[in-house]
Amino acid sequence: MAKAKRARLRPGLAIGLVLLAAAAIAAAGGAAGQGEAPPAEAGAAEAAEAGAGEASETAAAAEPGAAETTAPADVAAAETAAEPPAPDYGWLSVVPPLVAIGLALIFKDVLISLFLGVFCGALIAYDWNPVAAFARSIDRFVAGALADPDHAKIVIFTTLLGGMVGLIGKSGGTRGIVERLARFATSSRRGQLVTWAMGVLVFFDDYANTLIVGSTMRPITDRLRVSREKLAYIVDSTAAPVASVMPISTWIGFEIGLIGTAIAGLGIGMNAYEVFLESIPYRFYPLLALVLGFTLAASGRDFGPMLRAERRAAATGELIAAGDTPLADFASPATEPPDGIPHRAINAVAPLLTMVAVTVAGLYASGVAALADEGQGRADFARLGTWLREVFSAADPYSTLLWGSLAAVVVAAALPLAQRLLTVKEAMTGMAEGFRSMLLALVVLVLAWSIQSVCDDLGTADYLVGLTSGVISPQWLPALVFVISAAVAFATGTSWGAMGILVPLVIPISHGLSLAEGYAVGGESYLIVLLGTVSSVLAGTVWGDHCSPISDTTILSSIASGSDHIAHTRTQLPYALGIGALGLVLGDVPTAVFGISPWISLAAGTAVIVGGVLWLGGRSDPPAGTAAA
Repeated sequence: MAKAKRARLRPGLAIGLVLLAAAAIAAAGGAAGQGEAPPAEAGAAEAAEAGAGEASETAAAAEPGAAETTAPADVAAAETAAEPPAPDYGWLSVVPPLVAIGLALIFKDVLISLFLGVFCGALIAYDWNPVAAFARSIDRFVAGALADPDHAKIVIFTTLLGGMVGLIGKSGGTRGIVERLARFATSSRRGQLVTWAMGVLVFFDDYANTLIVGSTMRPITDRLRVSREKLAYIVDSTAAPVASVMPISTWIGFEIGLIGTAIAGLGIGMNAYEVFLESIPYRFYPLLALVLGFTLAASGRDFGPMLRAERRAAATGELIAAGDTPLADFASPATEPPDGIPHRAINAVAPLLTMVAVTVAGLYASGVAALADEGQGRADFARLGTWLREVFSAADPYSTLLWGSLAAVVVAAALPLAQRLLTVKEAMTGMAEGFRSMLLALVVLVLAWSIQSVCDDLGTADYLVGLTSGVISPQWLPALVFVISAAVAFATGTSWGAMGILVPLVIPISHGLSLAEGYAVGGESYLIVLLGTVSSVLAGTVWGDHCSPISDTTILSSIASGSDHIAHTRTQLPYALGIGALGLVLGDVPTAVFGISPWISLAAGTAVIVGGVLWLGGRSDPPAGTAAA
């Protein structure tokens, strides 16, 4: 056992040595290159400085007395004129994410694979200089990923959540809730259904959904011999799909903002929120992904690598495969409750409810404050639903998650101390162990963000979009956009980033193609193409995000479920690919090309899913009596 543990630590030790070496090289670069931009950007800066100097000298010579007032405008003009076009890396821009994804899937080591992907991108960006690339990998891309305020908030939130999990485990709350729910979740199927239902109910944010549902249900599904891979899949397949289609969530503000800006630029007078709502029935991937998750949980059937994982867990009790490493390891003696204390479910339920309540209240409060800054209040909206939509759209999800997680940690620590179940030292030990359990996961998350930064610098998304910018009939645009959106999200590991790139591009394209075809603005054919295109971006990015091992939500699902990350990706991929293909064939093509109602497509997709699972899926029921083991 000790040898196995040491073997699992070798990749982490290797990446630690790599990072230390990179940091040493970066330090040696010192003032000569600390945080320097890629060569193309440096050249632009030098050209801008030269142009600014010339402009200042000219202005001073022409009118000395007015030099102070005219120089800034001349400098700005010179900077704009001197700035060269961004470098076009072409097909090289897709190499870094492909290296990271390919190595992760082949060698099953996500840390080294991600870092090599970052290094590969830095090598391309810095003129194939390996020393500069090695240094910039750590001081520009990795450090830059941590410097982003929203990323820092996610790191703190995830760390605090780990501390909460450690505290509720140490106080006996985890065992208490398991003992309570065990009365209802008496079988593998019921445990999976409860997990799926919780995933749908926690709809307001995908990050909160993933971490709350996964960490709450993991002890229960462990007891029922549900594999960690299956738990991670159920968590992942409800988080983003639910949040992306709900009229009130942290996603809606971002989605409507992108849609509204693109529509306003066309001057067609449509309401962005109405377009968002009307596009929901066309979001075939997230809706059918929810159907598949429910069907698999209710039937107790699975396919492919997931079926093998479920049969392994059911037959042997091995929740993860031999040789796999959970991305977050909560099974530590330091988080076990002391002998003899009562196992009270309230010590787990209260922190979780506190987190949900504070997060929702924080979303409301921050949204109200943001609207107030814009001069808007409740009196400006006739309907309560409209007011709440605007409030949640304007909310700050990252800060509110911080508030919720901190409040949950405080409650998780205060309850056992007040009940005299733990000493202060025992409580702090449990919390510190919870923090420690998240370390590997946070390193993976930071490296995934670093890959996204590399892709931004190289223009990966723009290149993928440009490949398909040829002439196409408007009826086929939604299907093409769905595939492109998935490819961009898969390569960059971010659905929001892909949406931010694509929505401003594809809505004007949809508008132009429809007008060229003779469709009247607001007419039936025009709306079918527009709604299909909008929904294809919003659904396709979720599809690509689900398939990508460098996606933050995929990583968080592995964290919360205690699953090996590559095992989670490998077992989820066939399901995600299948539902994506089904949505494309039965949804995007029939609705846009043949004008079929999206409700008919959804009904047909549901029938295919249910029939396929019942007919082709294999069962993995555990031996009798294991549920209570």
